[in-house]
Amino acid sequence: MTTPSSTAPSTEASSAKALAGIRVLDMTHVQSGPSATQLLAWLGADVVKLEAPTGDITRKQLRDIPDVDSLYFTMLNCNKRSITLNTKTERGKELLTELIRRSDVMVENFGPGAVDRMGFTWDRIQEINPRIVYASIKGFGDGPYTNFKAYEVVAQAMGGSMSTTGFEDGPPLATGAQIGDSGTGVHAVAGILAALYQRENTGRGQRVNVAMQHAVLNLCRVKLRDQQRLAHGPLAEYPNEDFGDEVPRSGNASGGGQPGWAVKCAPGGPNDYVYVIVQPVGWKPITELIGRPELAEDPEWATPEARLPKLNKMFQLIEEWSSTLPKWEVLERLNAHNIPCGPILSTKEIIEDRSLVANEMVVTVPHPERGEFTTVGSPLKLSDSPVEVTSSPLLGEHNEEVYVGELGLGDEELRLLKSNGVI
Repeated sequence: MTTPSSTAPSTEASSAKALAGIRVLDMTHVQSGPSATQLLAWLGADVVKLEAPTGDITRKQLRDIPDVDSLYFTMLNCNKRSITLNTKTERGKELLTELIRRSDVMVENFGPGAVDRMGFTWDRIQEINPRIVYASIKGFGDGPYTNFKAYEVVAQAMGGSMSTTGFEDGPPLATGAQIGDSGTGVHAVAGILAALYQRENTGRGQRVNVAMQHAVLNLCRVKLRDQQRLAHGPLAEYPNEDFGDEVPRSGNASGGGQPGWAVKCAPGGPNDYVYVIVQPVGWKPITELIGRPELAEDPEWATPEARLPKLNKMFQLIEEWSSTLPKWEVLERLNAHNIPCGPILSTKEIIEDRSLVANEMVVTVPHPERGEFTTVGSPLKLSDSPVEVTSSPLLGEHNEEVYVGELGLGDEELRLLKSNGVI
């Protein structure tokens, strides 16, 4: 195992990948942490996933094939190496110390205080390796929520998402996007990269803390914008008729300066919808498309100010037209007039979308046990750091490579470590 990047990586290595020469000790599990470390791996870091001898719990969760790593695990742990270690044993603690000493970044998402209880406080970690960037993902910041158990939808509930998602007359809803877990992972990556950059000037590592509630809140900032705007009266761009003292759920309203809505299309299936945004410049061509050209000049409809009080009726008129046509034809006709729109794509349509495959956002990856699986590719496209998505590792697949080849343990000790339950 190489020492932390106190010396610059070779020109050849750094030209191949953005994070070439950076070693990440990945002590994460489930989704928020693994999503972050997978992005680091795609950027070229050497990510060593440290697992208990029983493995990341998601290896066995939601399995579709018996005794094979689940898609839950494989889709969040590509491009990594896996080693096993029982950090509760004395020898395990010694090996963890050496792994920390040789790493640039350490990432964990255990419960609050778990790593401290292992004997690895931030002070101790700094003693071992003053240059390390130590990133922690937790559910909440310091305060009354600190010890709450955090899950994806709990973070959505407490970060402002659920109260503002759904229809006015219905319950709060979770979004299908994993903004609590993977959304927090992206925030963690930003903090880690900033800390690595600052280390170039200071020579020191630092702590990076990201809370799931905080990440969700950051993604809901427009709703806090609207909460403050409520003090000055109703929110005209919302289709709601009544406003209290908090931002209401507003269905599929865009929440921005240009009103939008999902309108039904033929033949009326669950995802036969197109989302349409009505800009001022688009109103005239829309009136022509829907067969109501007189509305372009009608003072009751001609201006955005005139249409705002009648958003529900406006989209009803558009839907009377769109519901007679397939969504792809609606899309074609709207795009011909440069009207912002997009079809509601089902998961089946997305996984089969040729453009997403061509852009390497939907990729098929060989796997040593399941044959292959389809996953999401890297959304970060760097011209000098291309990404090839490779399979997630089998449990402990790289034990010998890391412990013997890099830490210098002997083959006999490796066998003893395994028989004694240390790895």
